[in-house]
Amino acid sequence: MTGDRAAGAGHDPVAASPDRAPRDWEAGTYERVATAHAGWGADVLDRLELRGDEAVLDAGCGSGKITAQLVHRLPEGRVVGVDGSPSMIAQASRVLPDAVDLQVQDLVDLVLADPVDVVVSGAVFHWIEDHDRLFARIAAVLRPGGRFEAQCGGAGNIASVAAAIDRLRTRAPWDVAFTGWDGPWHFAGAEETEERLRRAGFVDVRAWLEPRAVHAEDGHAYLRTVVLGSHLERLPVEAHDDFVEDVRRELVAAGAGEGDAVTLDYVRLNLSARRPADAPAPEPLVLDESPETITDRLRGPADA
Repeated sequence: MTGDRAAGAGHDPVAASPDRAPRDWEAGTYERVATAHAGWGADVLDRLELRGDEAVLDAGCGSGKITAQLVHRLPEGRVVGVDGSPSMIAQASRVLPDAVDLQVQDLVDLVLADPVDVVVSGAVFHWIEDHDRLFARIAAVLRPGGRFEAQCGGAGNIASVAAAIDRLRTRAPWDVAFTGWDGPWHFAGAEETEERLRRAGFVDVRAWLEPRAVHAEDGHAYLRTVVLGSHLERLPVEAHDDFVEDVRRELVAAGAGEGDAVTLDYVRLNLSARRPADAPAPEPLVLDESPETITDRLRGPADA
């Protein structure tokens, strides 16, 4: 981005940092552009042998793509979808049957009224810094012998985007836009993830990395909606498009795109584990807040 364009835009790129609550998403656009994520979710479900009557939690259900596949595979089961984004839960509620239990919750504070047999998740955990706490909360909602199958961004994921942002942070106006912030992603490796799962009490633990490149024809919309949302929260609204476009141009200049399209170097971290069959059953939780009041708090005022 040139200094002339920054001056002409008439805005200061420095904005107050948001709090640590899960951010909201542009759910409608995400549903349109994040087509690869549905395929990744199907890969996770294919690792399970389901009878069809289990209780399954989709942890970070988003707009409901994986959740919809669960509904199809569980004709006599119970499906729960949890996400920290009210917009995502609203989008999911429009496409999923009323029988699906959809809740707005932060996964690091996850509570369920009843335990589940299986927890699945796709493309979520790299947005969460504290994986030890995350895995402990997931273990706490699983019945003894329950399965945990997930996939998220792993070590090396979208390294080209991170490099593009690093280059932009050496030039005005982005050199002051993210001062003191290391970024939103936690792309963990396989070995450290296996160690964390064992510390959380899981057995039959396995984690592995898998390169999965993604080509996005509308690079701007994809970057804005799927990749850069947490960066945009730290910028004034009038700077959003400039920043996204600068990242896209950096990618094209580095050979990771052409025209409006970009090709991103995704690396998926796969997780597979089981709660021991002899583990104690989850005890009823005594909380200051019920799942319903947590949902209401995260949703915010009805007229917001």
